[in-house]
Amino acid sequence: MSRQSISFTKPNDEWLKDQVDKKEYSTKSELVNDLIRQARKQQVQINWIKAKLDKAENSGFTNDSKDQILHQSKSSLKNG
Repeated sequence: MSRQSISFTKPNDEWLKDQVDKKEYSTKSELVNDLIRQARKQQVQINWIKAKLDKAENSGFTNDSKDQILHQSKSSLKNG
């Protein structure tokens, strides 16, 4: 495992310390690694959705842009 030295803003450092103090994580490093894993997993999901949107957009099924489809999807989730 590689060692890194990073700096945090005061609010972020306080939040990290709070999570460790609450025993959610044993160290700040463990927490940062977990946050990175979550972000990577989220990026995989975003890439999957983007690929589906690209495929649908290129199929000629709709003339809506990716942004329009995303807006419509978010609206239907809020109203559903």
